[in-house]
Amino acid sequence: MKVYVMIGAPGAGKGTQAAILAQRLSLLHVASGDLFRDAVRNGTPLGREARRYMDRGALVPDPVVIGMIEERLDQPDAAAGVILDGFPRTRPQAEALDAALAQRGARVDAALYVGVSEEELIRRLSARWVCRAAGHPYNERSHPPQVPGVCDLDGSQLYQRDDDRPETVRARLAQQLPPMYEVIDYYTTQGVLVAVDGAQPVEAVTEALLSAIAHPARPGRSEAA
Repeated sequence: MKVYVMIGAPGAGKGTQAAILAQRLSLLHVASGDLFRDAVRNGTPLGREARRYMDRGALVPDPVVIGMIEERLDQPDAAAGVILDGFPRTRPQAEALDAALAQRGARVDAALYVGVSEEELIRRLSARWVCRAAGHPYNERSHPPQVPGVCDLDGSQLYQRDDDRPETVRARLAQQLPPMYEVIDYYTTQGVLVAVDGAQPVEAVTEALLSAIAHPARPGRSEAA
């Protein structure tokens, strides 16, 4: 079983890259968010346990999260290998994943870090706008309106949700980045981390990741700018 871990901050594009790599490498894409939703929807024992926490807005405990990941790894469609997207998020989760894989005679073959500067993350995440009439989405960078501040479809005013304002994005990153950096440090010490420059176009990031997988890195190697 090949196991690749995708690491990246919100807005870095790791989910996009995980989906592309899964297709290119014929591996299973396991997104933790989808895994949670499926387990809850299907009413599995772990899904019911997770829902108890999710319904009250609490974090799902690591043992429940790890259990879900282990169950997914044991499914037939994961036999060839997986790309884990959104897990692990903390160093204890990374350590628990290593232990679970060791029991299955496997290991993390590479931790693929899509690196993007904090300022670029803020620019990306705060570029989203929606129209007041129907919520049509826009992005200042990738999908701007024809007339600034006006919806192309219904002519209503565009506004920015509170969650997408730069100050809110900055505060959210301040909470989310430190645990991610601990995961990066952990996989660096394990000699399996490869970092690529996530500021490149999507296709260039994909090719850099595929190159890193095809030519395993020396410990500490980085492809990031």
